[in-house]
Amino acid sequence: MNIDHQLAEKWIKPHAKVLDLGCGDGTLLEHLQTNLGVFGYGLEIDPDKINQAIAKGLNIIEQDLNDGLARFADNSFDTVVMARALQAVKNPQTLLNDMLRVAKFGIVTFPNFAYWQNRVYLGIKGIMPMSETLPHQWYNTPNIHLCTFKDFERLCHDNHIRILDTVALWDNPNPKIPAFIRNKAVKSAPNLLADVAVYRITRQ
Repeated sequence: MNIDHQLAEKWIKPHAKVLDLGCGDGTLLEHLQTNLGVFGYGLEIDPDKINQAIAKGLNIIEQDLNDGLARFADNSFDTVVMARALQAVKNPQTLLNDMLRVAKFGIVTFPNFAYWQNRVYLGIKGIMPMSETLPHQWYNTPNIHLCTFKDFERLCHDNHIRILDTVALWDNPNPKIPAFIRNKAVKSAPNLLADVAVYRITRQ
């Protein structure tokens, strides 16, 4: 699993009701069901990934996240997870508020566009950056609302969303740099040094 998936596991209680938005092949949901006994649903739009997830015995609903969560009643879940999909939806603000309507807690992860390598790439080459967390060309990317730590925190503030936990990740760190130095550096300047942002949120 991705390290942001590992954090999601840390924040989800055993036997919780979980909704996984943009669940892909169901890797996270399967892990949560196996190890924590959660009851969950996954929302996914890619037919191949849906088939893979269903083959794992998961409850999957074929749905575009841009259609919102109207099919779910208020407080239907304990936690809603959206891993690396926020930047790909048409209206992140609406979806965030919908997440916290159907669940008490939300876990959101996304690529940090303010990461220093992206800044250098854009500054020197003059073209949109590409990396392992942003692997697409500008013309075929699903990412339509790229943002930063600061952007997301401002969005939460404006929508009366309380941030419970924030983790800054360096997804593909240089192995030559000791882990404790990497971690200390990233914590000191997350908007510059982290390429993935992870947040746990709730209503104020």
